[in-house]
Amino acid sequence: MQKAVEAALVEAMLRVKPRAVFGFATGSTPIALYRRLAERHRAGKVSFRDAASFNLDEYLGITPDNPQSYRAYMQREFFDQVDIDPANTHLPECPPGEDPQRIGPRYETMIRDAGGIDLQVLGIGHNGHIGFNEPSSSLVSRTRVKTLTPRTLEANSRLFEDGEYQPRLAITMGIATIMEARRILLLATGDAKATAVAGLVEGPVTAMCPASALQLHERVTVLLDEAAAAQLRYREYYDLANRENRALKDRFGDFYAAD
Repeated sequence: MQKAVEAALVEAMLRVKPRAVFGFATGSTPIALYRRLAERHRAGKVSFRDAASFNLDEYLGITPDNPQSYRAYMQREFFDQVDIDPANTHLPECPPGEDPQRIGPRYETMIRDAGGIDLQVLGIGHNGHIGFNEPSSSLVSRTRVKTLTPRTLEANSRLFEDGEYQPRLAITMGIATIMEARRILLLATGDAKATAVAGLVEGPVTAMCPASALQLHERVTVLLDEAAAAQLRYREYYDLANRENRALKDRFGDFYAAD
């Protein structure tokens, strides 16, 4: 059911704006969303033909054809499964030998030239990071090179074989870049994310929980499973608000303007 809700938000954006610009995330959490959208595409229910995308981040020091790269992940899990134009899919990739410090400003320009991101998909790290904006990241940061924390490296190490090179650096959209998206969809599952989710929703806005900056965004949808929501203190109120909002939508329809 949850992945159907996630996909419905993406489909709603495409209905009002077929040339929508999406910000996509990698990791295990959004895979269900991508698979649902691919199913809907194969059924003729949704098309990405005119859409464009900008991914949150990419490892530094591995090539796009490396199976561990986020480019390879996106091709495997989503781009190759739908009709999006490959020329309209972008990641903050740094070609071998190029100065990685130049990639961020170039990526920012590309996003602006595309008209900005209409819907940004996010996961959340165990330590509250969004993209690879680790704790202590500036809340006004832009796309740049980031050093990954030991905790992030440990969490991601399960994806790498013994002896396989695991990058310690990445290029990531900054928090200010993410906050400029017109709408944001954050997904979280599992009890390992419960502390980070509580910080995101109910904690203070602080660089030590980068996701908490989303409290300052006007249009954020947070979709959680029961385990990820386990540490929310005001859970009963959120359930009540969700029921009331659903009643409004049932009566008047889902308001989803393209502006």
